[in-house]
Amino acid sequence: MMVKWRTISMVFAAAMLSAVGLETTAAAKDSALSTSGLPVPRYVSLKSDHVNVRAGPTKDNDVAWVYTKAGLPVEITAEFENWRRIRDSEGAEGWVYHSLLSGRRTAVVTMKTKNDFALLYDRADVQGNVAARLQAGVVAQVKHCASGWCHVAGDGFDGWIEQQRLWGVYADEKIN
Repeated sequence: MMVKWRTISMVFAAAMLSAVGLETTAAAKDSALSTSGLPVPRYVSLKSDHVNVRAGPTKDNDVAWVYTKAGLPVEITAEFENWRRIRDSEGAEGWVYHSLLSGRRTAVVTMKTKNDFALLYDRADVQGNVAARLQAGVVAQVKHCASGWCHVAGDGFDGWIEQQRLWGVYADEKIN
């Protein structure tokens, strides 16, 4: 079962971002160091069960929607002072205050259709034993990634999944 994480229309949020001139640019997508000294873009996760996403990088901007689940992966696409522009696995973007984000890596299982399952193996090999079958939308903690495989764990599962099945890690990214 998927949890509805946003409380308003994405059309409204996109309109608000465009209205303040904060569309995603090619420059924001390039791997470059930011004001924090960390690379942008990069994946992080939500630290709190209540994260306000704003239309712009100040508290004066309206709250566009609220995330209500800690641990969801998001991608930082830009920084402005203590604010981070984030994008979620569904493509929605907005600004959050930096202290509401965690460096803890998580990922969302992605599949071509919602009825498909991603296989979780007992080792990083399709010849391994199937440890679990995960639905699209399942959030997992990322423990390690290398050679196209990630070791992930979550509520009731622990094993290896093909890296391409995850949103929250870059292709061929190595995580120790």
